[in-house]
Amino acid sequence: MGNHDKEQGELVLEARNVTKRFPGVLALSNVNFRLVKGKVHALMGENGAGKSTLMKIIAGIYQADEGEIYLHGRKVSFQTPKHALNHGISMIHQELSPILDMTIAENLFLGKEFCKGKFVDYKRMNQEASALLEKVGVSLHPAMQMKELTVSQMQMVEIAKALSCEAEIIIMDEPSATITEREISNLFRIIKSLKEEGKCIVYITHKMDEVFRIADEITVFRDGEYIGTYDSDQIDENQLVVKMVDRELTKIYPERTNKIGDVVMKVEHLSQTGVFEDISFDLRRGEILGFSGLMGSGRTEVMNALFGITRPTSGSIYINGEKFGKPRPRKAISKGIGYVTEDRKRNGLVLEMSVYDNTILPSLDKLSNKVGAVNSKLSMKVAEKYKEILNIKTPSMQQKVKQLSGGNQQKIVLAKWLIQNPDVLIFDEPTRGIDVGAKTEIYKLVAKLAEEGKAIIFISSEMPEILGMSDRVIVFYEGKKQGELKKGEATQEKIMMYASDVNEGGTEE
Repeated sequence: MGNHDKEQGELVLEARNVTKRFPGVLALSNVNFRLVKGKVHALMGENGAGKSTLMKIIAGIYQADEGEIYLHGRKVSFQTPKHALNHGISMIHQELSPILDMTIAENLFLGKEFCKGKFVDYKRMNQEASALLEKVGVSLHPAMQMKELTVSQMQMVEIAKALSCEAEIIIMDEPSATITEREISNLFRIIKSLKEEGKCIVYITHKMDEVFRIADEITVFRDGEYIGTYDSDQIDENQLVVKMVDRELTKIYPERTNKIGDVVMKVEHLSQTGVFEDISFDLRRGEILGFSGLMGSGRTEVMNALFGITRPTSGSIYINGEKFGKPRPRKAISKGIGYVTEDRKRNGLVLEMSVYDNTILPSLDKLSNKVGAVNSKLSMKVAEKYKEILNIKTPSMQQKVKQLSGGNQQKIVLAKWLIQNPDVLIFDEPTRGIDVGAKTEIYKLVAKLAEEGKAIIFISSEMPEILGMSDRVIVFYEGKKQGELKKGEATQEKIMMYASDVNEGGTEE
C-alpha cells in the first residue's frame, strides 16, 4: 500500500485494484484502499478524484467494473445499499435526500419501522428517535416534518440515521459541510466514541483542520488513481495539498489592486420580524464585501430578502441611487442582481437536466427569437464559452449535472449568472463542499469580477476565506449587524468576538 505498508491492527475491509467507468469518464483506475478496526480513515482528493465513487461501491450503490472488495478476508460484492447494510456498512451521504413530507422519526426508521401487529408503533418509534437525536446532541421533536428543518438539522438527522444501523463501518461523506461549530464538536465526540467501540470510520472532507483533528490515517486519490496512504502525524497540510493537486498552491487568495468605486447598492434599516433587524450597509463597485457570523446568524436570510425570495417587513434598498421597491427575484435580476445560493442542489441546479440546459436556463429570453424559439446554435456557443472560461470538466454538454463533481456543479451555477452579466453578485458559501484546487479557481474568478467593476457580497463560514477575499467584513450575530471591520483591522479573533457577542475583555455581552 504505497507509503503505508505496516500492519496496524485488525484489517476489516480491503479494496483491491478497483476500476469504475461511467460514460466518457474513467472514475477509478486500479485503486486500493483498506480499513483497520477502531481507526478513523480520512479520504482526500480534489472533486472528481474518485473518493465518493469508491465509497458508493463499498456501500452497494455502484458495482465495480474490475477489482475485488474483501470484508474480514472474504470476497464480497454488494448489489444494493441494503445488502451492504446487512453486512454492517452504513453511509452518510453528502447529498441529502430526506422525504420532506414525513417526520424525523419516519425518516430515521424508514424500512425498519417498529410495529404492533399490523400497525406501526409510533409511540416507540418516537421514543427511539428521541434517544438517537439526543445521542447526536440535537434538540428536535421526532414528530416534526423534515421540511420544517434547516439543512444543518437535516444533516444531523442523517448522522443519527447512520448510527441507528449499528454498523461496523460508517462512511461519512462531507458530514460537516452544512452544520454548525457546536454540531461539529458533537459529531467529533460521536466519532471518538465509535472509534473506542472498535468501529471503522471513513471520513471524506475538504476541511484540512478536521482531518488533522480526528484522522489516524489519510488516503489520497487524484484523478481516479490511488496516490498513497499516510499516518496523519507523518504528513503536514502543505504536503497533503501537493499530493492532492500535484502542484503547490502558493497563493490561494489572489492579490488585488483594483480601485473601489461608487456605491451600487445601499441598504437602510432592513428588518424581517423574528428573523433579522435594522440591517444597514452599502456596497461599492469593485468591492468584495465579506459577511461573517456563525450559522443561523441571519446572513443568508438578509440575502434572501434582498433578492426577493422572502419579504422584508421594513427598511429600504437602493440600486444605483434608485429606490428598489418590493423585491422579487425576477425584478432583482432585471435590476442587475445575481444570487449564487448556498444550497446548489436544491436552489441552484436542476440535477436531472444537462450541463447545457442548466447553463442557459436563466437566459432563455436573451437566447430566443421574437416568437420565443431558442436559438440553439447561439445557446450552445454561449454555454461552450463559459465551460471554457470556468474550466468546467464534463465529458459532454449533454451530461446530466448530477453526475458531475461538486466543484464542477458550482461552476455551472456561476456560469448561469455570468451570462446574465449582473452589476451585483451575491455569493453564499460558494466553496462549500469543493476541493482546494477548485476553491482557488473560484477565488480567482471572484477577484477578476471585482476587477471588472462588479460589486460582490461574499458570505462564508470559513474564516481564512473571509479574511483572504474581503475588502470589508460585516459580522452578524443573532439577526443583527454586530460589527464592521476594514481589511487592515480584520482578524480571526475580532471576527469571532463579534460573531459570539464577546466584548474586548473576553466576556459575553
